[in-house]
Amino acid sequence: MNGSAKIKKTEIVGDLILLRYAEKGDLADYTAFLEDKEMMVLTGSFSVSFTAEQNAAWLERIGQPGKDRVDFMIVPKDSKRLIGEVVLNDIDWDNRSANIRIAIGSAHGRGKGYGQEAMRRMVEYGFRVLGLHRIHLGVYTFNPRAIHVYEKIGFKHEGIERDALYQDGEYHDMIRMAILEHEFKE
Repeated sequence: MNGSAKIKKTEIVGDLILLRYAEKGDLADYTAFLEDKEMMVLTGSFSVSFTAEQNAAWLERIGQPGKDRVDFMIVPKDSKRLIGEVVLNDIDWDNRSANIRIAIGSAHGRGKGYGQEAMRRMVEYGFRVLGLHRIHLGVYTFNPRAIHVYEKIGFKHEGIERDALYQDGEYHDMIRMAILEHEFKE
């Protein structure tokens, strides 16, 4: 696939979760997701807030695949309620690489394997469907649970951005990690 190719709309069915595009009916759950304080701290976006109108417009935008991004909503099969998102963005078709990010914005959605499965399925989608060669991410050092999940999937540490985030009166480093297509084990 190259920069002029169009990403096809799809959904991914996992063992525990469904990854799908945003729908209009997701607005209340998406708004709650964005207001989850723990998620905001872990992702370094604690000072960001959005209006209902901004959330609705954003959901409409990401409800279709873009040229340089794919946004999937994470929906546990047992509840069928949106608990987070996993995104491949900044897709560089020439170099076959992309950034990945995930956020679980629901305390009842954490610690159940949903995030790990969502990441694994999205990495697989990036390599097998989109034809990417490299997927990278940044994670703050105060999020050891996420670091452990990324390592389990096969992401390797590539470096550290020192003092990348100022939060709660102190600076925090960001770890840069990446996985190459031949390193991914399903």
